[in-house]
Amino acid sequence: MLGEQRRSVTLTRAHLEEDAGKSLHEGLGSHDVSGIDLNRAGTPLLEIVSEPDMRSAAEAVAYARALHTLVMWLGICDGNMQEGSFRCDANVSVRKPGGPLGTRREIKNLNSFRFMLQAIEFEIDWQIDRLEDGLTIEQATVLFDPDRGETRAMRSKEDAQDYRYFPDPDLPPLVIAPQWVEQVRSAMPELPGAMAERFMRDDGLPPYDAEMMTQSLALARYYEAARDACKQPKLVANWLMGEVSKRLNAKGLTIEQAPVAPATLAALIRRVVDGTVSNNGARQAFDHLWAAGRIQERPLSKDSADVSIADSVVVDETIEQLGLKQMSDSGALEAFVDQVLAANPKSIDEYKAGKDKALNALVGQVMKACQGKANPTQINELLRKKVPR
Repeated sequence: MLGEQRRSVTLTRAHLEEDAGKSLHEGLGSHDVSGIDLNRAGTPLLEIVSEPDMRSAAEAVAYARALHTLVMWLGICDGNMQEGSFRCDANVSVRKPGGPLGTRREIKNLNSFRFMLQAIEFEIDWQIDRLEDGLTIEQATVLFDPDRGETRAMRSKEDAQDYRYFPDPDLPPLVIAPQWVEQVRSAMPELPGAMAERFMRDDGLPPYDAEMMTQSLALARYYEAARDACKQPKLVANWLMGEVSKRLNAKGLTIEQAPVAPATLAALIRRVVDGTVSNNGARQAFDHLWAAGRIQERPLSKDSADVSIADSVVVDETIEQLGLKQMSDSGALEAFVDQVLAANPKSIDEYKAGKDKALNALVGQVMKACQGKANPTQINELLRKKVPR
C-alpha cells in the first residue's frame, strides 16, 4: 500500500475454470442435511493462485483487497462477495522463526474480508496451540463458521499430484501473437497503482489521499472531473474523503449515484476559494445540493469536468438562498470588529501580553456577531491591525 511497507506477492498461475456448483451443509434438528446448489454450474471462473509470501492475516486481506480492486477496475467482475462473484481461499500454516513452512490447512469460500481476517487469525492460533501441545497438523480443507468465529475440518486435503491433472488431447496448443498482446495492453485503462503515483506526482496529493482516490475507477474519474473543473486537487480529495464519502456510506450509494455531479462540487469549491462562502457555509450548501439532487447512475469521464453556467448558478443561488454568503463589505465588517473590541478589553490585554488564544477568542466573537458570514482570515487581519502588539 502507498505510504506503508509494501510486500511483493508472487503469482503461481491464473487459470480459467467452470463453476461446478457448491455443497450446502445445514443442521436440521438432530440431523445434518447436505444439498447441492447447481445454480452457478458452468459459470466461468478465473482462479489466481499465489505463493506463500504473506506473513499475517492482515497482509493476506490487503492482498485480497488489492485483487478485488483490480478486477473491478478492469470491469471483469462486479466484486460482489456475498453473491459469490469474488471468493477467497486461504492456505494457512505456521512455523518457528527461520524454520521450514508448516503443514497447511485451506480455508474455503471466504465471502467477506472481515471473515477472512477472523478465519486466518483463528486458524493461526489453533495451529500454534496444537503444536505447543505436542500434536501434529494434518493437511485439510476447512470451513469458517462466522457465528462461532472458528474453523472446522471438512475433508482431508490432497496434494497437487493427487488431483490427477492431465493434458486434454483435444485441445491444441494455444499460440498468442505478440501483436494481440500489445493491442490488449494498449486498450487497458491506467491501473490504480500507476494512477495513484500520477496523482502524487502531478497533483501533489499525499500518498494516503492518492490511494483513497484510486479505490475504484469511478471514484478516480469523479476526482479527475472535479479537479479539472476547479484546479484544486487537494480540496477535491478532502471533500470526497469527507462530506461525499460520509453521505454515500450513510445511504449505501456508489459514487456513480452521487446526486451532486463533479462539476457542481467543483463550482462550490471555487466559491470557497474565492471567499464567497466559508468552509462551514459550504458544507451547509452541500447538504442542500445533496438533498435537492437526484440519485441516479452517472457515467463519469473527462467530459464531466466542465463547470457550466448552470452549475455555477445553482451553487450561487443556493448560497444566496440559505444566507451563507460571506460579508464583502469591509466597512460593515470593521464595525463588527470595533464592537467586539469595545466589549472585550480583557482579551485585548491578554493578547498584548502574548496570549495568542485571546486573539482566537476575539475572532470567534466577531464571527458570532456577524452570524458566521465574515471571512475568518479577514477578521484576523483586521484585529491584528487594530490591536498591534
